[in-house]
Amino acid sequence: MHPLIVDPIICKKCLTKVLMDGGSGLNILYVNTLDAMRIPQSELCLGGSPFHGANFRLEVLTFEVVDFPGSYHAILGQPCYAKFMAIPNYTYLKLKMPRPNGGITMSSAFLHAFMCNHEHFELTTAVINLAELPWLEKSSTPAVPDSNKLASLTAFRPLEETKTVGIDPTDPAKMVQIGTQLPTK
Repeated sequence: MHPLIVDPIICKKCLTKVLMDGGSGLNILYVNTLDAMRIPQSELCLGGSPFHGANFRLEVLTFEVVDFPGSYHAILGQPCYAKFMAIPNYTYLKLKMPRPNGGITMSSAFLHAFMCNHEHFELTTAVINLAELPWLEKSSTPAVPDSNKLASLTAFRPLEETKTVGIDPTDPAKMVQIGTQLPTK
């Protein structure tokens, strides 16, 4: 499934890569996007930013501004869905919302969504690789590292309620971590 990408106008700037994420509890605006919009960080306050499009409905949204890399210009989450009473259709990459004189439908092109998803994958892979690179450089032997040491060095850390289990008796390097609280069936 492709991400739902929209092109809203935020603070009089058209952003072309905004992810509609119904699972996010925040509306996020990246510092790089803020800089590209030529909004000085000194102007940030506890207010909202106007959000509208061509067939528009003007609302004020509050964004959390984050200073880490992102492949999108912004992420609109549950606060946006609630404010606009928006209904997403991730299969058809459409977002519908009511307005006083009829509805508004925002669409995304599948190719644009695919390219944004690919760019997000590349960025995520690069960030994870940077986090794990120091461990990989220190590892000079192909032996399986101690699972506790691996957990402390990798970007994804398992919960404490896990154990390492071999999945191939002929190859001790093939290991997987499983939860210890799983049912027996």
